Amino acid sequence: MQNLASFDRMFATEEACKEYLAAKRWPDGVKCPRCHRKEGVYALKARPFHWACKNKDCGGRNGYRFSVITHTIFQDTKISLKLWFKVGFLMMTAKKGLSSLQVRRMVFGEYSGTDWRTCWYICHRWRAAMKGDAISLTGEVEIDETYVGGKGYNMHAKKSKAAALTGTKNKVAVIGAIARKGMVIAKVIENTDTATLDGFVHSAVGPNVSLISTDEHSGYRLLKRDLPHQVVRHSAGQYVVGAVHTNTIEGFWSLLKRGIMGSYHKVSKDYLPLYVNEFSWRYNNRNNPNAFADLITTCSN
Repeated sequence: MQNLASFDRMFATEEACKEYLAAKRWPDGVKCPRCHRKEGVYALKARPFHWACKNKDCGGRNGYRFSVITHTIFQDTKISLKLWFKVGFLMMTAKKGLSSLQVRRMVFGEYSGTDWRTCWYICHRWRAAMKGDAISLTGEVEIDETYVGGKGYNMHAKKSKAAALTGTKNKVAVIGAIARKGMVIAKVIENTDTATLDGFVHSAVGPNVSLISTDEHSGYRLLKRDLPHQVVRHSAGQYVVGAVHTNTIEGFWSLLKRGIMGSYHKVSKDYLPLYVNEFSWRYNNRNNPNAFADLITTCSN
């Protein structure tokens, strides 16, 4: 993976950023983002990195005009791609994430006049791009659920009492599956009933899974019907039983929660899926030397 100095040299100008985006977006030649064809697409000489599609069923005689940022997370932006790329790179390499206020100080300058809401928007657009491809986990897989939200002693007295009774009051459930020394899949869920947990597990694992380790949550009780499921019983003081444990996924939850507490302090339920995207994507690309190039390819819609 690049360091910041080499990254700055590589993307020193706006033109370099646009050339890179075009090459990653259209490696086989420029395609119209509306009809997805190369034929009938012409470059506009007076406007670099702009094209017109003159296919009859798309732009017709006048042509459908588009640029290198059309139908991407950068569309209609007034911020330079050079700064967009810098924010994306810093988010990708920050193990515990970066808040919009940190981005404003590090990239734009605290007294630049750039509003923190602009930085917040840019960060969320990058998080939306960190969705990655659908994958199926194989080998030994750990499944676990966690809850993200405030602790009882930080709440108002009335809410704190309710939280103590339920344990999960005002918290959001997240479920995750992780292949040991491999990839992680995490998702925000509405509840932890059997149908939800069972459905997630079957969508996350592939046919070559050799072991599924979970805790004793009743929502996993049906997995043994068609999957190699083993349970570690935390309530009985068990944490590792041979190859059966959930330590790897619990380590990922620890990373997610430390990031939220340390960098963001508070995350709303509406935006939590984007933060889960970010931490999952960063974990999955921790050893990927082409991580930024792969991230750029996910920026178009």
